[in-house]
Parts: sequence; structure tokens; C-alpha cells
Amino acid sequence: MKLVTRSSQLKNMDKTKVLFVCLGNICRSPSAEAVFNGVVKKAGLSKQFEVDSAGTSGWHAGEPADKRMQSHAIRRDYNLTSLSRKFDPHSDFDYFDYIIGMDDSNMQNLKSMARNGNDLQKLHKMTDFCSDGQYDEVPDPYYGGAEGFELVLDLLEDACEGLLEKIS
Repeated sequence: MKLVTRSSQLKNMDKTKVLFVCLGNICRSPSAEAVFNGVVKKAGLSKQFEVDSAGTSGWHAGEPADKRMQSHAIRRDYNLTSLSRKFDPHSDFDYFDYIIGMDDSNMQNLKSMARNGNDLQKLHKMTDFCSDGQYDEVPDPYYGGAEGFELVLDLLEDACEGLLEKIS
């Protein structure tokens, strides 16, 4: 878990803070973190954003992203460097401006942890930012094959472009 100090909070007050959330924080949300970082870097906006990821469960806390997800991401020039952590409603709702869930189950879990209306307003589903509307969730690729990891990256690339457009 990251330690957020008062000085680091003050330093990052002018940044837009985005947190991506899935179940275990080893496939979809670390990929979304890397893809969004790539999108903002390409747009020359890296200094304006702070991006992180978390899971609604703590099963994989401290672990790197799934090796298969890393392999597929590297082929697209995304490096999944974050370590898994569990979503912390007490600090994450206060710290982040946007909290993006990958599927309906993640969204239900996040909504159940919300403390008030302000927390709920920060919640968004990843596919709400997709341009084609073909998918209503980013499917979990963990138990599938290569095509599942590729689909996740396709959806995240589209949605991250849409998210940046919405924020900008």
C-alpha cells in the first residue's frame, strides 16, 4: 500500500488523479493504468495526471501483474510495473478524482464501499468511455486464452482515449 503524506498530497493537488479498479489488480486494472499512462504521455500531458490501480479483493496484494497480461501488453509497448494492492475506501475515495471499474461486479463492490454521494460521483465504468459501445464490460481474461488478453487491451486503448477526451 502506498503511503500518502501531506507533502505528497500538496505536490499532487494540481494533477488529475485516476484510479483503475478490477477484482484482483493483476490483469485489467494494471493494464488500464499502463495504457492510460501511454495515452497521456503521447498527448504530452503526463505531468497533469497521477494514475494508479487497485483491486476490490486483496488476494494478490504485493504481486506483479499476471505474466500473460504483461506479455501481451509489452507487445504493444506497455510496461505493467505496478504491484497489486487492495482498494482502500478510506483513502482512495478522498485522494482520487476518477475511480474507474472494469465491470458491473467491480462497480457494485465500489458502490457498496462508497461513504456518500461525493464518493459515488467519482465512480465510472471503463466501457462508458469506449467509442463503439459494443461491450458493456471489460471481461476478465484470467481464465481464458490469448484472445481474451488482446480484447482487454483493445477495449482499454479505446476507453482510455475516450477517458482522456472526457477529462480534457
